[in-house]
Amino acid sequence: VETAGTFVIGTVKGDLHDIGKNLVGMMFEGAGFKVIDLGIDLDPAAFVEAIKEHNANLFGMSALLTTTMPKMGETINAIKEAGLRDQVKIMIGGAPVTGEFAKEIGADAYASNAASAVDKGKELLGL
Repeated sequence: VETAGTFVIGTVKGDLHDIGKNLVGMMFEGAGFKVIDLGIDLDPAAFVEAIKEHNANLFGMSALLTTTMPKMGETINAIKEAGLRDQVKIMIGGAPVTGEFAKEIGADAYASNAASAVDKGKELLGL
């Protein structure tokens, strides 16, 4: 069965919350995506390596703490430095995250809940 895409997801360094991330991952899986859930408390290098290894075309990261939100920007910068930014669409989410913050850090999209995350992901990939 052909997948809709490969979606790498995880929670940024310093953040141990995963309920929202888990819901998003399940929703993407149900929508036909191959989901690579890296877990929680991940540094930018772990995300970069997973995007490379799995040839992901969609990447999502979450933060529930305002103190860990800057790690999202650091991760996007690491993806750029690795030369992967053109191959992957980046989505972010989490309670303190906003669409404005997504634009500030260079993410492609923000979703406020799991159902809208799938819609945004499909839209980003032209599905």
